[in-house]
Amino acid sequence: MYDPLHDLSPGCNEKYPESYWANVSGIAPEHDGAVSGDIDVDVAIIGAGYTGLSCALHLAREHGIKAHVLEANQTAWGCSGRNAGFILKSSGRKSYGQMAKQWGEEVMRGIYQEMAAGVDTVNSLIGEGIDCDRQSAGYIKVAHKPNKLKELVELAKLQQKMFGYDVEVLSQAEVRQQYMDDRNAYGAIRYQDGFGLNPLKLAWGYQKLARQAGVKVHCASPVTQWLSGDNKKSGDNKQKLHTPNGIVSAQKVVIATNGYTPKGFHDLTTDRTLPVLSQIIVTEPLNEAQLAACNFLTSNVVMDTRALKYYYRKLPDNRILFGGRGAITGKSAEDPYYAQRLLSVLKSSFPALSNINYSYAWSGWICMALDDLPHIYQNDEKSVFYSMGYCGSGVSFSVQAGKRLAEKVAEKPVPDLPLYNKALPKFPFAPLRRVGQWGYFHYGKVKDQWF
Repeated sequence: MYDPLHDLSPGCNEKYPESYWANVSGIAPEHDGAVSGDIDVDVAIIGAGYTGLSCALHLAREHGIKAHVLEANQTAWGCSGRNAGFILKSSGRKSYGQMAKQWGEEVMRGIYQEMAAGVDTVNSLIGEGIDCDRQSAGYIKVAHKPNKLKELVELAKLQQKMFGYDVEVLSQAEVRQQYMDDRNAYGAIRYQDGFGLNPLKLAWGYQKLARQAGVKVHCASPVTQWLSGDNKKSGDNKQKLHTPNGIVSAQKVVIATNGYTPKGFHDLTTDRTLPVLSQIIVTEPLNEAQLAACNFLTSNVVMDTRALKYYYRKLPDNRILFGGRGAITGKSAEDPYYAQRLLSVLKSSFPALSNINYSYAWSGWICMALDDLPHIYQNDEKSVFYSMGYCGSGVSFSVQAGKRLAEKVAEKPVPDLPLYNKALPKFPFAPLRRVGQWGYFHYGKVKDQWF
């Protein structure tokens, strides 16, 4: 499997992974074909995932700029088409309490408002007719140990006080009787506004809207070489993006590749992210007897309180999607050990499913930032821009990030927040990032078991 820390390219025109989403979503929408010949553009966007498509859509609609999107493989081939499809008001891995301590309450509230705006933007675009198998609203955060329920109750009180957030506290009995009989759940808090959907169909919907607005989307067009515009004598200050069948010359370039950014792709992003594999399985369809035995009444999205989180939901065809961390390297990504581990945890939560198997298993790279926050930034010349570091919470915020990227590209003001005014911090001892990840995984395993 492609590994961004080792490979210089994600490939060219690679097929979608053998995922549940690729199997149930139907035929991909039309795009504009691979780049064929040299072209001059105002803005080139590298990556046809949520971030790139949102940036292109908002550039066209709000600023009258018709960008060209360059995708190495297929639209949403990366994490935009591989994730669990959870729409949440999430801030990455940094808590709002930590933000308030570091930057003060005003900045913390500003970041919350951006995350909430991300969900609003997703809802608005879905409302334009995107068919993405949206499920009933509700996000359940379960305590995986009895002592974790107290922490969740404190979190609920804090969010109710800070944001007026509608958060419901559920006892262990209420979780098991009203939602699902998860034997690893010791109570929960439930938000009213999270929901699940088909993430690949969502991305395809964004592409359709973008192309209707005049955006060009070129699949099978990896950037194989990037020459920065510095020829002052000739007055040619454009960025030169080489693809297999033509050179794209652009005044401005947006890097929207996030966890799939190849090794050494651009100095602006080198050593500033850690790509981490997330693993997902989807089971065989549950029959009525199995659903009843598990008391699986809900289609709400569910996540637990572990440091190394597990998450799941019931899909429209009564399969269970279950996810967690995957392998550390791309070389090990397809080792069945990781899918089997998820299946065993699922069975520990629902013993009635002891004979269930999974029908699909796949993984994808999410993008971690050193400070646990996404960053939308640019170089000093304001000719190269990026948005990265969603920390596994990018399905909704990436759309808001794309909107803010468009404002930066169009030289419009954006909110004065660390998300938008600070670069991604560099990882110290960057070549050893994976060693640190290995250490954190072992620490998390001990913490989740004993604390």
